[in-house]
This record gives sequence, structure tokens and C-alpha cells, in this order.
Amino acid sequence: MEPNVQLTDYIESCLTNIYGHHVTILSMQPVSGGDINRSYCLRMDDGKKLMMKLNSNSAYPNMFELESCGLDLIRNTHTIAVPNVVLQSHYADQSFLLMEWIDSTKPSASTSALLGQQLAAMHRHTAARFGLGHDNYMGSLQQSNRMHNTWAEFFINERLQPMVQTAVNKQLLSNVDVKQFDRLYNIMSSLFEEEAPGLIHGDLWGGNYLIANNGTPFLIDPAVSYGNREFDIAMSTLFGGFDKSFYDAYNEGFPLAHAWQQRLDLWNLYPLLLHLNLFGGGYLGQVKSCLQKYV
Repeated sequence: MEPNVQLTDYIESCLTNIYGHHVTILSMQPVSGGDINRSYCLRMDDGKKLMMKLNSNSAYPNMFELESCGLDLIRNTHTIAVPNVVLQSHYADQSFLLMEWIDSTKPSASTSALLGQQLAAMHRHTAARFGLGHDNYMGSLQQSNRMHNTWAEFFINERLQPMVQTAVNKQLLSNVDVKQFDRLYNIMSSLFEEEAPGLIHGDLWGGNYLIANNGTPFLIDPAVSYGNREFDIAMSTLFGGFDKSFYDAYNEGFPLAHAWQQRLDLWNLYPLLLHLNLFGGGYLGQVKSCLQKYV
């Protein structure tokens, strides 16, 4: 999906109302983004730059509204920066999200440590139960956030079981695999100690944070819920992008429970199942390898 003249005119009209002066978009330059949305750098005649994400409203209903809500939840903790949302709307079937543009640089040991410190502070923001008041997305797949009293119940019912069922429907998992997951469900509560729910980013891989040129860490593309904070830490290890200073600073600010390293593959079953469902059997070996460590 590419922006057309009608969409550009609509955005210019909206920005004119927001800023109180006439706005002309000089250019929309494609930028690298995820697999779901088209991303652009918008340059305006007043010198401002904005980040625009664009997709199909019918294919991904309310995706950007829910992303904006997730950014608000993180922002309201006053612990770690997220981009300011300028406008979330749609024109015909073109849904878009406009945010402040963050000029970014590569992380250093000190900025990675700051990211770890601030994530630890965010995780201290808690709720009465695990989940969220509304569902959202992780990647392009809808994510259920029904509330549960324990992380074990939440992780089984709202994370693993839906992904396993989708994989079975796609003939990516066998009956033998399903029985292995059933065994895992039966012992899940014995594999870790429950702790209070924390606000988690939910999709914390290396592509979902930025370090601004002034050294400020920013979180982007959230899939938030109140969950076990080890989930964020586990996912940060899945594809790389985080160095030792990040983990050291996190553990200094909010020490992880004993033997947390032994549970990384347990929590990563969810993002690996999601990747299996999105991209196919290339992820099956990793799913089985992680599963076999616990059953």
C-alpha cells in the first residue's frame, strides 16, 4: 500500500488543523520498517519531520489505535521515552500513524545501560492482574489480553494456546507436538516463582528500540500487557541487539529472580510460535528445541 494524492491532501489538512498554520508535505521518503507496515519520513515545508506508518485498515483493524494506546501506557509511567503521537487516523482503507521523528544513532555501553535502567523502572509499574483491559497486536497477529490471576494461567491461555492452535490449523504442528505442549501446561506453575505483574513492552527485540542522537533511549512498536517481566528480557535475547551493559544495569535496578537465564527459552516459545505462524516451518526446529528443555 502506497500513499496517494488523496491521502497526502488529507494528512496536510489534518496537520494544518493541528499546528494552526498551513502545512505542505514536501516529500514522503520510504524508510526501513517491519514486515507489516510501510514506513515513511515526511518532510514538511516548515522544517518538521514526522514518521508515518501506513497499512490497510480492513486487514489490520485498529492496529494503530492500539499501538498509540500502548505508547501512552509506557509514556504515562514517566520512566522511558516513546515517540509522541501526532495523529492516528485513516482515509478510505489507508490507516496511518504519524509520530515525531527520532534521529537515532548506534547504542553505546552507556546508552545501553540507560536503556536497561529505564526498562527496569518501567517494569516496576504494576497492576492487580495479568493482562490488559483490551486486546492488541504482536506483529500482524491479534493478541488476546484477557485478565488472569497468575502469569502461568495468562501465558498458557492467552499466549501459548492460541499460537499452538493456529499452528495446528496451518499443519505446522503435529499431534505429538500438541501433547508436548499439554505436558508443559501441566507443569508450568512449577517452573518459576510468581511475582507481581509488571508493564512489559511485549515485543522487545533489537529493532524495537532507538537511541536518539542525544543518548535518550526510546521504545517503539509496543505489544504491551501486564505480565512477567522476564518475558521482555527473554525476547531481548532472541535476535540480539542488546549488550552486557543492558542486562547488568537492568539487574542492578530491578534484580531478576534466581535462575532467570534458565527460563529464557520457556518465555521465547511465544514469539517463536508467532514467527512459525507468520513465516512457516523454518522456526519449527527452534520451537521444538525450546519445548524439549522443559518437558
